[in-house]
Amino acid sequence: MAVRVLLAEGDPALRAGLRLLLEAGGRVEVVEASPGPGLPALVRTQRPDVVLVDAVSALRGLAGGPPAAVLVSSLVDDDVRRAIDLGALGFLLADAEPESLVRAVLDLAAGGAVFDPRVVVSLLPSLRTNPLPDNDFGLSTRERQVLDLIAGGRSNGDIAVELGLTEATVKSYVSTLLGKLGVRNRVQAALIVRQIRP
Repeated sequence: MAVRVLLAEGDPALRAGLRLLLEAGGRVEVVEASPGPGLPALVRTQRPDVVLVDAVSALRGLAGGPPAAVLVSSLVDDDVRRAIDLGALGFLLADAEPESLVRAVLDLAAGGAVFDPRVVVSLLPSLRTNPLPDNDFGLSTRERQVLDLIAGGRSNGDIAVELGLTEATVKSYVSTLLGKLGVRNRVQAALIVRQIRP
């Protein structure tokens, strides 16, 4: 069954081109939308598996919904951090290979977090210069295992298989982890792991 993606892109020509790329292999179905104040309501009515937006500001009002990622034509470091703070689980560049974009959408739908390698490289200097103290945040052994797998980019389904758990149990662990770490999403949790264990 195809993953349903709501693509909120302000440029109609770019939106149409991205739709062609994403739908080419039959694994993704795209619903086109223009970004704007009506986007959260559209997400609720269309019920996509993944939301792709063309600007960090478009993430406002999407928290608590399906996984969202920012898809932009150029990289601005501050935008990446703002996107993570607003709950984005991905930050992608539109000039990526089509197969990479499709894979990113599928990974997001499966519960993963996806960042273009160029985005990760841009984040590394700030992670290295602001390390957190070594701290286990009161996590149990199993919670640390789940957290390490999250930091490795694994989806809830992958973690369940790896640890011999049900996916519902993994979701429960992830929810508990986020609370103990004081973060809102798994991307922020993964960044904490990388700061603690460079």
